[in-house]
Amino acid sequence: MIGFITMIGYILLKKKWYDVLGGTLKAIIGMLILNVGSGGLVSTFRPILAGLKDRFNLTATVIDPYFGQNAVTAGVEETFGAGFSQVMILLLIAFIVNILLVRFNKITKCRSLFTTGHVQVQQAATAYWLILFALPQLWQGGIKTVPMLIVMSVILGAYWAVGSNLTVKPMQELTDGAGFAIAHQQMFGIRLGYILADKLFGTNGGKRKKEVKKVGDMELPGFFSIFNENMVCTAILMTVFFGIIMVVIGMPFFINAGSLKEGANVGDFIMHILTTCLNFAVYLAILQLGVRTFVTELTASFQGIADKLLPASVPGVDCAVCYGFGDANAVTFGFLAGLTGQLIAIVALIIFKSPVLIVCGFVPVFFDNATIGLVANEKGGLKACLCIPFLSGLIQVFGSALIAGWVGMAQYGGYLGMFDWATVWPAITVILKYLSYAGVAVVFVLLMALPQIEYRRDPKAYFLITEDYEAYKEYMASKKK
Repeated sequence: MIGFITMIGYILLKKKWYDVLGGTLKAIIGMLILNVGSGGLVSTFRPILAGLKDRFNLTATVIDPYFGQNAVTAGVEETFGAGFSQVMILLLIAFIVNILLVRFNKITKCRSLFTTGHVQVQQAATAYWLILFALPQLWQGGIKTVPMLIVMSVILGAYWAVGSNLTVKPMQELTDGAGFAIAHQQMFGIRLGYILADKLFGTNGGKRKKEVKKVGDMELPGFFSIFNENMVCTAILMTVFFGIIMVVIGMPFFINAGSLKEGANVGDFIMHILTTCLNFAVYLAILQLGVRTFVTELTASFQGIADKLLPASVPGVDCAVCYGFGDANAVTFGFLAGLTGQLIAIVALIIFKSPVLIVCGFVPVFFDNATIGLVANEKGGLKACLCIPFLSGLIQVFGSALIAGWVGMAQYGGYLGMFDWATVWPAITVILKYLSYAGVAVVFVLLMALPQIEYRRDPKAYFLITEDYEAYKEYMASKKK
């Protein structure tokens, strides 16, 4: 998807064939590098968090996009006799809805095209289940499923267009006009974190004159200054935090899982802990290299698409793309704050004997909270970077426990569980469940109202921020005088 969009953009810009080929390859290779880093993080740390489930004999729902997708596949086939192919049709139609909403952005005010393919599959799967649960009368089977898919596509396509549009302003300010939005699972969470960080910890839009100390501004005495180096900070914090978790899980678990050989001793276990935790810094560095490789090509080529096909728009990309901007240590701080919030929430579920227990998956706890922490740090500094992802961690667990138990996904062992799917989509499900078909119109109107409200707050700046960021900065500076 990324390579195809880059190629089309450069063709529309009438670049020479070898420039088109080179730019397309760089975009694809950069995305593959990013996937190596992202995949390495997930494959390394997901088993550790899942090990907590086995260590304490918890029958629980794992909040993770891939666990959630598997749960939907099993649940839909068992409950409705429907195959996963319907989900892919839903994805296709929803993507067309997204394109149309951006194409007519002078009316809709939607400025971002959702291009993150793997996320679209995960979201289409979970949306399929939630909407079927809320509107079971839509299910007819066979060719009669067309009306159901159209209803689902309108809601999901609107969510993609509106959600990614909400991240345009935070990302343009974070990256100094790099020209992309976020198309992932925490788009509403990013905008909420952006607002709360500014209102509670920042300058409140310039109304408060205060110095905001960011993560990178920390003056640490003596040897603590090593935390100013991103790789060192990440390696130390991850070794301490996950080292404790791995010790609690115990060496026998890792032997049974095949991570350690039979007959491994304590020294082997210590080396395994160190290697695993230090790999976090390695994979994060790989991920950031991938970001730097393809962002320049994608954003430069997308100008051709924006000029010819989708005016005043930007591509919506994976949330990991923004980790190459802002303060790199904010990524680590946001992640650890979110993980702390999730663990406290899980303990609360156990104490209060919740019928649904949650095991934190690595994808929500890292990619949601690291992204929100990065944005929060930019607007509200260190306090915002710690407090808002912590709050996000609580919301992810409690919100996912409520919705997964209610709609029946908990019994299949997984739920998507990322910020928007623990907040926005439970609200959508409630509206559809209790208002039936009228709820479809209510949800669509509420979603489409958001870009309209943002546009009316400052019509001149709204499209200027995507068309000419330098002119946007000049305009905003003139407003403050």
